[in-house]
Amino acid sequence: MKMYKILAYITAYCDKNALDACLHGISNQSYPVDRVFILDNSPEPLIISDVSCLPLTVKNAQENLGIAFGISEALELAVKGKYDFLWMFDQDSIPAPDCLERLILTFDENVNKKCLSIGIISPTPIDSRTGEIIQPAVFKGDHFEGFPVDNFNSPYQCDSPITSGSLLAVYTADSVAPPDIRLFIDGVDLDYGLRLKNGDYQNIVVPNAILQHTFGTPVELCLFGVNKIFQRYSALRYYYICRNHTYLELSFSKGFYKFTCVLRRLQFLGSQFVWIPMIETENKLQKIWACLRGTYYGLMGDLDQQFSSRYNVLSYFKQSEI
Repeated sequence: MKMYKILAYITAYCDKNALDACLHGISNQSYPVDRVFILDNSPEPLIISDVSCLPLTVKNAQENLGIAFGISEALELAVKGKYDFLWMFDQDSIPAPDCLERLILTFDENVNKKCLSIGIISPTPIDSRTGEIIQPAVFKGDHFEGFPVDNFNSPYQCDSPITSGSLLAVYTADSVAPPDIRLFIDGVDLDYGLRLKNGDYQNIVVPNAILQHTFGTPVELCLFGVNKIFQRYSALRYYYICRNHTYLELSFSKGFYKFTCVLRRLQFLGSQFVWIPMIETENKLQKIWACLRGTYYGLMGDLDQQFSSRYNVLSYFKQSEI
């Protein structure tokens, strides 16, 4: 097997146990990683435990700069350090011991045998609490849609795999801009993956490369006799989900699809008015307000409006009266 120079990157935020578990998973790989870069966004710097024998580079931001910023920083380090790959992680992800080896084998097979230009090689992320596979995405004219994965036993292509656990070929930085830091958290993978695809790079998911990943806070409801899993989020996450997905889908849509995209996003907003009161247990009005604000700024194409805890419908109207 060919040996590559690999930089692993972790976005850390206020969860030392999750960071330790992620570091342990990276250090326990059957294929070696050369260095780990950690961007610690915690207000109080986390104490990094000695769970890894790997060389570490830690940057303490002491504010939440977001996933997109961290990946951009890590990619810049990877370019300067002449690494071949950047292995990207959220702190709540744990790769199986052979995960990286399977990603590298798939890269070599597709580059050497099929002569493909590879952007991202992604593992199969499984929600450790529900056992559900977190689907990669494809863009369907006016919206991103989860890619059905149940029938795949061999590597397959998609538009946008999840960034956490994904292996990014560093040479793509020569022709594709890094993630937009204004996206902050949600939709970073959708945007970056599709831009790589549009730049003539292929993104491939490897079914037998496993990543344990936590995604939101799952809650199971029985609707019309069918059990369905929904995800609970903070108001911050609702804001960025609505803003970024609206902005990205509208940006990638062309012609008449822009009109249908707007209708879809308004329909999604309306659905949140139904689901949030049903599945959320606290801050329901604030979360609905976050969806409203996020959708509005997404439609306006304004990514400079960041989330603030001030986005509360009651406080907003109270301030308007002054």
